[in-house]
Amino acid sequence: MTEANMPTKQELHQLVDSLPLKEIAAAKRYLQFLLSQKDEGDPLLSALMDAPEDDEPLTPEELEAIEEGRRDIARGDTQPWDEVKKELGLL
Repeated sequence: MTEANMPTKQELHQLVDSLPLKEIAAAKRYLQFLLSQKDEGDPLLSALMDAPEDDEPLTPEELEAIEEGRRDIARGDTQPWDEVKKELGLL
């Protein structure tokens, strides 16, 4: 993105002002995340980003947990995401 095409802070303020109230917390968390990324010299973040993908086979217990989750979904024994967010205080 060229500097001429970059949004201004005023445009970002207008976007924030237009957000529905229920999205304000999510926007705040995302902006905090973006600010945390400015320090590219963070050794922990670098280690996490450079870590190899976990290629260990799943254990029988892990496979059973996955299957249990699939059975719950098939039965409709799930909870809507909005309810989960409310319980976690994210709404």
